Amino acid sequence: MVILPPVRPPRITEFLKPYVLKMHFTNKYVHAQVIHSPTATVAASASSQEKALRSTMAITRDVAAAAKIGKILGERLLIKDIPAVTVILTREQKYHGKIKAVIDSMKEAGVKLL
Repeated sequence: MVILPPVRPPRITEFLKPYVLKMHFTNKYVHAQVIHSPTATVAASASSQEKALRSTMAITRDVAAAAKIGKILGERLLIKDIPAVTVILTREQKYHGKIKAVIDSMKEAGVKLL
């Protein structure tokens, strides 16, 4: 008689989406990047610190700058054929202000948020 090992439930990592949005806000700049979590590489990023963007923005740290960064990041994701991104907010981050501006402008650019 052969006793089979117990069937394990699938690991949680199998249900996670591969692309995750990370945002970072400083007193001067807005940074957003999408990370491919299985390989831990940056798939696309946008920052108000980039030279080409800094000249077009009057202020690089407000909600309008965050909206512009989200739009640019969404366009860069669609160019790389990444249609959907997972948004994981930390405990300190609330869906308000700059975070809302980045996420909403990515939605308007055509990226699905999971």
